Amino acid sequence: MNLILNKVQQFADLAHGEQKRKYSNERYIVHPVRVLEICAAYTNKTAVLAAALLHDVLEDTPVTEVELLSFLKTVMNRDDAEQTLKLVVELTDVYTKEAYPHLNRKQRKEKETIRIEQTSKDAQTIKYADILDNSKEITASDPNFAPRFLNECMTILKIATKGNKELYTTVYDVIQSKLHNLRK
Repeated sequence: MNLILNKVQQFADLAHGEQKRKYSNERYIVHPVRVLEICAAYTNKTAVLAAALLHDVLEDTPVTEVELLSFLKTVMNRDDAEQTLKLVVELTDVYTKEAYPHLNRKQRKEKETIRIEQTSKDAQTIKYADILDNSKEITASDPNFAPRFLNECMTILKIATKGNKELYTTVYDVIQSKLHNLRK
């Protein structure tokens, strides 16, 4: 990993602080690192890889867009910093339970899926990697919730088709296979 991405990983790790992964009790940063590693197999764009590391920072930590951009400008050129922020914003859920308490999960996920469809190809590529990593953990650890989660992922994949085609095919096939195995 290059120096820029090392600094971005350190920032993301600090931002997530003591957060743990829900199913593994590992430090949260293991998930963004795995998302980065998946993305790195398909792209070498610094902004995309940095956004992979930061994709949950705005959603799950107190860090603001202003703070994130300010940090990014200290470790990369202005264009890459702005592109990274743009991708992180695209990957940040808007239709959260906190912001839309009057909507149930299904309604929020439907609105979020429509929003994700409008995101850039790079954001969708990161989303594919996020889905792939999360689906492995959830399927292994929560068989009761897994069908719901995997069906939500499949709904996203059916309309968010602009990202990296190779990764898309891989993720689509994995989700299909996991859904098939759960039905057995």
